[in-house]
Amino acid sequence: MHNPITQLEQLTLNSASKRFLKETAKWSFFLSIIGFVLIFLLLILAAFSTTIFGLAAQLQPGVPESIGLIMTVVYLVFAVIYFFPVYYLLQFSNKMKTALSTKNEETLANAFKLLKSHYKFIGVFTIITISLYALLFVVSMLGAL
Repeated sequence: MHNPITQLEQLTLNSASKRFLKETAKWSFFLSIIGFVLIFLLLILAAFSTTIFGLAAQLQPGVPESIGLIMTVVYLVFAVIYFFPVYYLLQFSNKMKTALSTKNEETLANAFKLLKSHYKFIGVFTIITISLYALLFVVSMLGAL
């Protein structure tokens, strides 16, 4: 009788699985590059938001002068948060390509570890976002009463 753990340790990748993983690595590389471009755009926007929102505050009465600084901080926070899943995705892509070309099991395991980190970060961030939306909904309902 085979132990399920032993069977998993003897798992092999057939040519179709390798082809799928190679294609996945290419798409994850593409998505990570797009992610880094968007992070760069956020940083550019953060750099100029003080000026942009400062002009808007001068043209629009009632807009606080500090809105530019607030938006700079918001854009910087979003850029930092967005950096980690994009970085994990890029590292997964690079490790997966290396693992498939060298047939190194340790590199393959590291690639999957990075993919797990990517999805774990996205999952935790999603839970936090949903929780904040739920809290906002409750607070707004209490304010409406």
